[in-house]
Amino acid sequence: MLITDPAFYAVAIPAVLLVGISKSGFGAGFGALGVPLMALAVPVPQAVAIMLPLLLIMDALGLKALWHERDATLLRLLVPAGLLGTVVGTLLFTALSAKTVAALVGGITLAFLAMRTVWPPQADAPAPPRAVGFFFATVSGFTSFVAHAGGPPIGFYMLPLKLSPVRFTATMAVFFAAINASKWMPYAALGLIDWTNMITAAVLIPVAPIGVWLGVRVVRRIPATLFYRLFSVGMLLTGGKLLFDGLR
Repeated sequence: MLITDPAFYAVAIPAVLLVGISKSGFGAGFGALGVPLMALAVPVPQAVAIMLPLLLIMDALGLKALWHERDATLLRLLVPAGLLGTVVGTLLFTALSAKTVAALVGGITLAFLAMRTVWPPQADAPAPPRAVGFFFATVSGFTSFVAHAGGPPIGFYMLPLKLSPVRFTATMAVFFAAINASKWMPYAALGLIDWTNMITAAVLIPVAPIGVWLGVRVVRRIPATLFYRLFSVGMLLTGGKLLFDGLR
């Protein structure tokens, strides 16, 4: 049965639009706000389930626009680690509450940003070790499975790499396309895929490509410095929101 509460759509439409924009890389740090926004009107597990089909559509659009810009070498490290994280998420989904995960992701995100503010990275600093990338990609897969909040953890590793905005965006797009595609069967096994959630997601489908289209147009024109500043602002707002939701 379709959700008909206007209050739900008042938060769901901005949430889907925001996630769509983040899928293009522009405002990527804001993407993890989608589920917390939607969760103002429905329980977190239901918000996660409704968002999944929309994420798959956004991923397809993002891949079509950005596939050739990806960093294939980097993805060979990140994707297996992210998929490992979804396995962990599947096993722990019923053991950890969504609020616990939200508080952990929010706290870690804010701590990371505080460290970058107090000890800013040097221009000639070496790239983080690959083991760091594997770890944060695994954490990203886990938090993405539980709350579609994988952006902040993987951002910890990706930001210091100083990729161009388009290459950063394309690599993130492929990574999360693989992660989101892997969630479908586990979500079904956990009972999250039902007619109410899927029909409601279908109603929201027209909003998804609008956000992706807007973001793709901007990300190819935005200066790298401004791009990464916006990403950091998005992580700040996301971390604060997730921590608040987890502790209240």
